Formats: sequence, C-alpha cells, structure tokens
Amino acid sequence: MTTQTTPAPVGASPSEKPPLRLFLTILQLACLGVFGAGAIGILSALVGAGVALLFVFGIGAVFLVGLVYALYGLGWFEIARVDGLYRLGLPPLAPRPRQRPGFGGWLRSLGRQSIDGRMWRAVANFTIACIFGTLVLRLFWGMLWSAIYTISPLFGGGSTAGPFGTVVTAGWAPLVGILGVLAAAAGIIGLALLHRVLTRAIVVPNREAELTEQVRTTSAQREGAVRAADLERTRIERDLHDGVQPRLVSVGMTLGLAQQKIESDPDVAKQLISEAHTSTKAAITELRQLARGIHASVLDDRGLDAALSAIASRSHVPVQLDVRMTGRCSREAEAAVYFCIAESLTNAAKHSRASECRVIVRIREGGVLWARVEDNGIGGAQVQPGGGLDGISNRVVAAGGTFRLDSPQGGPTSLEVSVPCAS
Repeated sequence: MTTQTTPAPVGASPSEKPPLRLFLTILQLACLGVFGAGAIGILSALVGAGVALLFVFGIGAVFLVGLVYALYGLGWFEIARVDGLYRLGLPPLAPRPRQRPGFGGWLRSLGRQSIDGRMWRAVANFTIACIFGTLVLRLFWGMLWSAIYTISPLFGGGSTAGPFGTVVTAGWAPLVGILGVLAAAAGIIGLALLHRVLTRAIVVPNREAELTEQVRTTSAQREGAVRAADLERTRIERDLHDGVQPRLVSVGMTLGLAQQKIESDPDVAKQLISEAHTSTKAAITELRQLARGIHASVLDDRGLDAALSAIASRSHVPVQLDVRMTGRCSREAEAAVYFCIAESLTNAAKHSRASECRVIVRIREGGVLWARVEDNGIGGAQVQPGGGLDGISNRVVAAGGTFRLDSPQGGPTSLEVSVPCAS
C-alpha cells in the first residue's frame, strides 16, 4: 500500500494554460510517433523470442520474464507521463509485493504482475498514443505540403504537383493549400483532445473500481488487525503461563513454608523469605519486559530512534543501527515498525545464528516509513502461521503497509516493511 493522497482535479492546472497543455500534448504525441514504434517493436521481439524458444531448454522463459519487467517499466513511464501532462493525481505504478520468500514467492509475484490490470491499461494507452503520434506526424507533413501549395503560384507554372499524384492548377492552389493547412491543424488538435479523453477513460480508475479496491484493502487490514491481536494475546498468555505465573506460584509456596518455619526455625524462615524476595523481583522484571512488549513508553516519549536504540542495546546479537528520520510519523506507524524490528531481532537471535544485524530506517518520499532488517545468519526463514514472522506480516497489513521477506537457504536474511506515516 502507498499513502493515499487526494487526487488533484482533472483539468487545467493554474500554472499551465490550456493552449500550453495542448501544445505539450501535441509535442509528446509527435515524440511517441517517432520513438514509440521502437518500444513496441522491442516488446514484440520479446514476445516472439519467448514463444519461439520456450521449449528450447526453457530459454524462452528468460525472454518472457524480461517482457513482464519491460511491460511494467513501460506502464510506469506511461502513468508518469500522463499524470505529469494532465495533473490527474495518479499514484505511480507500484510492483506487486512478494508475499512469500524464495523462488516460489518471486514467481507468484511475477505472475500477479503479468496480469496487473492497471499495468495493461497503461500499456494500451501508450500504444494508442503511439498510433496518434504517427497520425500527428502525417498530418504535420500534410500541413507542410499545404503551406507549399499556398505559395506555389509565386514560382510560376500553370499547375502544381501535390501528394498522392494529384495536380492542382495555379489558380486553385492557394485555396487548396489554406484548406489543407486548416484541415491538418484541426486533425492534429482533434487527436490531442481525443488523446486526453481516452487517457482519462483508460488510465484513470473509475469510481466503482476505486471503491472495490478500498473494500479489498480495508478487509485485508481488518483481517490483519484481528490476526495480529489474536497472536499478541496468545503470546501474552504464553509468556504469563510459562514465565510469571510459575514464578509467582513459587513465591507463594516459599512464603507458606517460611510462615511454617518462622517460629520453629527462624534462620530457615529468613532464608525462604529472601528467596521469595528475589523471585518477586525477578517476576517484576519479567512483567516489566512483558509490558514493554505490549507498549514501549519510550516510543511515545523520545521517538522511534531512541526506542530502537534501546532494543539494540538489549539485543544478544550486535546491531548496527542506521536511523535517519526528518520528523515524526503517526503513533500507529511508528509502533508497527518498532514491533516489527523488535520481533525480527528476536528471531535473528533465536534462530539465525547470526553474528551481526543491521537495521535501516528511513522516511521515503510520499510519507512512507520504511525499515529494513538484515542479518548474516543461515537463512531459511519462512512465514509460519502463528509464528513471529506471521505476527509481523499481520501487524504491517493492519497498518496499511507492505511486508517483504528474502531469506534463501544459507543466508543472508533481509526483511523490509513499509508503512504509511499517516496510518
């Protein structure tokens, strides 16, 4: 997910007059008419090579993979082009995130990218714009011929040769030339206006599609929030049952024994009370750590940088911390990233056999809080239902962000999360 922004109204922006935008549209169409055929030719070559060589040791698969990436790049360029031209307020085309680690996860994300409707709409719009660009060049060439018609009588002669084998007498040449110039100019302007109408119809998502996407995103966030809360409740119950509860039961039993010995054997009773006191302090420490796992007060008081520094200082694996934030994000966004990093470092200490971890945090363009956790361990980490990585995934989805895990066998492992600052 990316930060939702309010789209700018479609139409002329205050900084650009309609004639200037019309001229820019014609200029862009002319450029696409010149260079667009080359881009479409490259895509066609990739399709042909991929299909022809698909059964030759699978070589064609490499070309088809390149085709998907080329289509994505073309779609990204087209959306950026029309958004910059018409100020439509379109979000940039984003690649499909990898939801599972390893080669299988990459193949699934590639498959989802190959059927991305927004990408294909952008490619279709680019193809139409290239066709319009070719027509604009032809009309411009016709305008030049017509301009020559208008002044041809000045060079003498009873007739003037025109395109397509036509011959016009000198008396009619100026009129034909003027009409030709007007017709060509009208055709060029008409193509530019039609390009704008088709672009809005093809590239700009309709209201129904936007609502459907919002419902899908909201449902995913709700499911992630419910799942994250359930996993957190299970973790708290497990920590209480396995840690604090037995210790408090032991304190109660020790105090009971001390009560029985307080008159018959005061020295033993004092020793038992001392043991109970030590166990009580240990239980308080465990409760404090448990509370810190539910909510880190330092996060609210001093910010994400200080909270992560505290985590790094307590980590069993040396942590190299690189946090560069120009400001504060929302409490929900910072909390989500904080707990994701904390859980990642815990997993690295328990399972990765890593000797070093690196944590990078940035606020990216568009108001997105991005974090990356790397370790030099043995790799092979997978998202298991109810596990720590599953909790990270659900917490990030609930905050409206994205989660990516890359952990091949043999390492290293890297985990990236992106959360909108206004989540």
